[in-house]
Amino acid sequence: MNNKKALILLRGLPGSGKSTFAALIAEHNKYPVCSIDSYFTDSEGNYTFNFADNHLAYKACEMKTKIHLEKGMDKVIVDNTFTMEWEMEPYFKLADEFHYQVFVLTVENRHQGMNKHAISEEQIEKMRQKFRVML
Repeated sequence: MNNKKALILLRGLPGSGKSTFAALIAEHNKYPVCSIDSYFTDSEGNYTFNFADNHLAYKACEMKTKIHLEKGMDKVIVDNTFTMEWEMEPYFKLADEFHYQVFVLTVENRHQGMNKHAISEEQIEKMRQKFRVML
């Protein structure tokens, strides 16, 4: 595929640095970053997770991504844990529909970062056990 448009999926466990890396490659907001976390973050930057609304957050992130792809942005970045392959499937379909090349980047916590959403170590361990790297 000789396409200059890219959909970049950033995946990794909480605290790995996905959001920090997303901001870096977004080049000072030149390119949009879509995140499930933004659904739970208010205008003042306060994060309040509600598991009951998680499915709504996933859909909102997909819809925001679709809007940016429809606009033909050169790069669109999606920041999510994506611990399981099926979580990326809607984005693969969107990329195909709008002719974007997909890059899946796994971000690792090699900087001793802390997750900013107060997710328990027990929950992170459960996520770690499900996390698979595709070869």
